Amino acid sequence: MDGKLIECVPNFSEGRDRGKVEAIVQAITSAAGVHLLGWECDRDHNRGVVTFAGPPAAVVEGAFRGVRKAVELIDIRSHHGVHPRIGAADVVPLVPIEGITLAECAELAHSLGSRIATELGVPIYFYEAAALRSERRNLENIRRGGWEALREAAAADPSRAPDAGGPQLHPTAGASAVGARKFLLAFNVNLDTGDIGVARRIARKIRASSGGLPHVKAMGVFLESRGQAQVSMNLTDFEVTPLHTVFEAVRSEAEAAGVAIAGSEIIGLMPAEALAQAAAHFLRCENYRPGRILEKRLLSNLVD
Repeated sequence: MDGKLIECVPNFSEGRDRGKVEAIVQAITSAAGVHLLGWECDRDHNRGVVTFAGPPAAVVEGAFRGVRKAVELIDIRSHHGVHPRIGAADVVPLVPIEGITLAECAELAHSLGSRIATELGVPIYFYEAAALRSERRNLENIRRGGWEALREAAAADPSRAPDAGGPQLHPTAGASAVGARKFLLAFNVNLDTGDIGVARRIARKIRASSGGLPHVKAMGVFLESRGQAQVSMNLTDFEVTPLHTVFEAVRSEAEAAGVAIAGSEIIGLMPAEALAQAAAHFLRCENYRPGRILEKRLLSNLVD
């Protein structure tokens, strides 16, 4: 993969029909040079997440093909789930891995978004490093009210008009958010209670927007399939706010509410260093450093 390498982690508004998600994955991997890293579905969130990487041109082409297939297969009008969304291909982030800057990924995002709007008729909102408006750096500002609110506001309110295409949303595919960002950890903690109020209070306490932990986004949701409440989170900079700090904060707040932790889950992929930091913390390892990870040392020596 000569020189430049990027990752893409598109989220699609389908997590209950695996056949549709498989078809989207096949569309993505039909682009030459794309390397599939993984994909998964979540029934309660009703969301499919695909992770792939490769040279920039290959990844951008794979992303476009995935969005095109999602537009063909997913009707946002019949979509229901606990996760906020604005369209069939809800969010398409590009992440720099090697030999490329975040600013360059933002340029690629602009090119990809413009092509989606022009060729597929799906309006685009640019977010994070690709944002054209400061208030759109945060994805939650774009998704406020979900597809139901945006379909009315996009054409009527200039502050909510798309950045490319529109202003009316696609009749069945809605809109898409295309952006460029650093690595993001999607991490959920399941509570041993069905009381969504507890999860919402914890989320409000720990998220950055409420004065909680820096670089943490959180919401409380109810998982119908499990009968459990969940604190669903995105960690946008795990080097500033590590995984174990977030878990401990949720555990502490849950304990104060008289609730136990039922478990946690990782969505998509996660850098090894994030898990290694957490392991070192919980093991109280006094002399931990990244070089003590066998695989990391081996890869470093092989590359050198």
